[in-house]
Amino acid sequence: MSVKHYDLLVVGSGPGGQKAAITAAKLGKSVGLIERKPYLGGVSLQTGTIPSKALREVAFLASRFSTRGMREDNTRGTMKHDFLADAIEKKDRIVKQKESLLLKQLMKHGVAIIPGEASFHDTHTLSIKGPTGQTDLLHADKIILATGSRPRRPQEIPFDKERVLDSTSIMQLKQLPDSLLIIGGGVIACEFATIFAPLGVDVTMVDSHQQLLAYLDKDIADNLSVHMQDMGIKLNMSTRVTKVERQQDQVYVETDSGKTFKVTCVLYALGRQPNYDNLHIDRAGLLNDDNGWISINAEHQTHLEHIYIIGDLAGSPALASTAMQQGLMVAQHAFSREQQTSSVILPMAIYTIPELSYIGETERQLQQNQVDYVSGKASYAETARGQIIGDHHGMLKLLVDRASRKILGVHIIGESASELIHVGQIAIACQLTVDKLAENVFNYPTLAECYKSAALSCLEQL
Repeated sequence: MSVKHYDLLVVGSGPGGQKAAITAAKLGKSVGLIERKPYLGGVSLQTGTIPSKALREVAFLASRFSTRGMREDNTRGTMKHDFLADAIEKKDRIVKQKESLLLKQLMKHGVAIIPGEASFHDTHTLSIKGPTGQTDLLHADKIILATGSRPRRPQEIPFDKERVLDSTSIMQLKQLPDSLLIIGGGVIACEFATIFAPLGVDVTMVDSHQQLLAYLDKDIADNLSVHMQDMGIKLNMSTRVTKVERQQDQVYVETDSGKTFKVTCVLYALGRQPNYDNLHIDRAGLLNDDNGWISINAEHQTHLEHIYIIGDLAGSPALASTAMQQGLMVAQHAFSREQQTSSVILPMAIYTIPELSYIGETERQLQQNQVDYVSGKASYAETARGQIIGDHHGMLKLLVDRASRKILGVHIIGESASELIHVGQIAIACQLTVDKLAENVFNYPTLAECYKSAALSCLEQL
């Protein structure tokens, strides 16, 4: 069997894989991009980031036109029947448009798109089982693994894609359920809770942690909790699920607190696991740990320097934006040998209603590291724009080092948080002092004025 050679083979066409492939192609390298699904874009485009954010936009608009609590009866009756199917149809159109643009980009840069299931033949060779069953061997100087992750599905949870769902199957619902219980309190759990609640679904959350999004500062998490309870979401914290059972058209969920919930649907949203299963990594001499992950260094290399791992497959933070940065970085590192740093501080965004976004340090981290800092806060309600849009709970917080006066962290909750964070990102990246931020003039009326207000609050404490 003849073996075709490439400078780079990328396994997986998600955000990280596509960015790595295009970056290497721009460097003049021969690149093959392998995708086992009959479509491009990976989970991010097809079942994760883009579809869920498209549905979130519909829910956000619904929340803007309802009363406090976002659960007015006149919205419930109209949404129960055709609404979700119509929203999913619109979401599918967006996905197809994005996939078409991605295909054009890859073709423009000369990336070979290779359909099939990849597995290692040896350390430099991949075996590709094509759609028709044929097998080809492809050799490469460098290999980037970007096969992503999938929802964790414990055996004791009776997943059926109808009533007991994960974050993939819930996107296939054709009708809004009357009630939804979400197991988990992380990003996916919170995002789906605030998508379904404004659409008239009775949402309950059960999580073992004391607060939602346990790694966030308490004031930010508490702010989100207030918003969610205003939507009618019932929070059951410090509570573990002990049993999930479907009985006909109902699902019964038992907890260690002695409560039993009867709901229409359950979403299990506790963790994800890496997609290594079919790669036969042992043939390349790679080993994963007890949780399924492979160790990598700061450049995302495995102990075999020519094999890189990026995106969800590399573990936390498992965001599309970080995956794209990793794809760019490893492609440049693999071929230019310039020391591309992976220490760039990346912004995080959580697309709940309201949005959350942050960059840099949390107060908890600063306190653990015994850093002397000040915290300055600004409320959306203090700005004319916040009053106009009716966001009275939104908040922006700056964390500033007392000695150097440099900005250490920015935390935002409220409308457009994922957009506003980039001002803080540039301030941190450029090592600006809080004095420089306070000197700037922001358009009026805007939510960005919160940066100046929070900066002035910090200066009062310095």
